[in-house]
Amino acid sequence: MQQPMTRPGHPVMKSYEQYADMLYRIALVHLGGRQDAEEATQDTFIKLMEKAPVFKDDEHQKAWLIRVITNHCKNLLGRGWRKREVKLEGVEPVTADNPEELAVLQLVLALPVKYKTVIHLYYYEDYPVQEISRILQISESAVKMRLQRGRQLLRLELEGAEAE
Repeated sequence: MQQPMTRPGHPVMKSYEQYADMLYRIALVHLGGRQDAEEATQDTFIKLMEKAPVFKDDEHQKAWLIRVITNHCKNLLGRGWRKREVKLEGVEPVTADNPEELAVLQLVLALPVKYKTVIHLYYYEDYPVQEISRILQISESAVKMRLQRGRQLLRLELEGAEAE
């Protein structure tokens, strides 16, 4: 007899306990709203249950989940019911240790999705360029270029804020 999906020992529940917070943060960075991020996280685990892929190891599963939620967020942002630019009003408060970190984090959240994704994975989730390349299925040079351009955009915004 098959275990119910809600039983604590079920593999999907173990995955949820292990990766839900990280996936939620990724979705929040992309979508900007708590409810949208929660829904995207839930949809990602539903897809995990439906597809039931076989993974080589935990890192393979983690990469698959990140790719699924990233693609899901891109699809949501591309739909007509949602603007491409994510507004930060109404978003749960972002916390940081000091005002400078908070300002940078808010600027990261305002970046275009392709830059925001690599910057979030690199700086906030501590993934190396090679791993980001594999997860997002883009070349390492594309990851490096997006990191460079994202940092340039952040630098321009920070310099503009200092001039005011």
